[in-house]
Amino acid sequence: MRFRWLQYLWAAPNTLIGITIGLLLGGRIVWVSGVAEIHGRWIARGLRSMPVPAAAMTLGHVVLGCTPADLDRTRLHERVHVQQYERWGPFFLPAYLGASLVLKLMGRDAYRGNPFEIEAYAVDDPSKRSF
Repeated sequence: MRFRWLQYLWAAPNTLIGITIGLLLGGRIVWVSGVAEIHGRWIARGLRSMPVPAAAMTLGHVVLGCTPADLDRTRLHERVHVQQYERWGPFFLPAYLGASLVLKLMGRDAYRGNPFEIEAYAVDDPSKRSF
């Protein structure tokens, strides 16, 4: 893409958060198709102790994962989140958390009902893909 650098710049604040967390937690970084995939023992502990335990989590152009196998298994799902960061930039986290809060207040599942997650989980069901 001609303006790919703009997508990296737009998502950069979140990417810097991801890189910082990954480095502070002693993670190992591997670059896969323009995305930093970071895994390690302390990252795994953090992801598994979240309110919704996770095998991986995306922050901009960074995917934090418990293990290399988890990063492989969740790659398509997490790449959808990378695309969402490219669209929403610094507004992604407030939008994601805001959607979860609204769902929670409505008594619905704040994770599985989140439109950002619905889009990401659609990669597992080709009939629901929107890209």
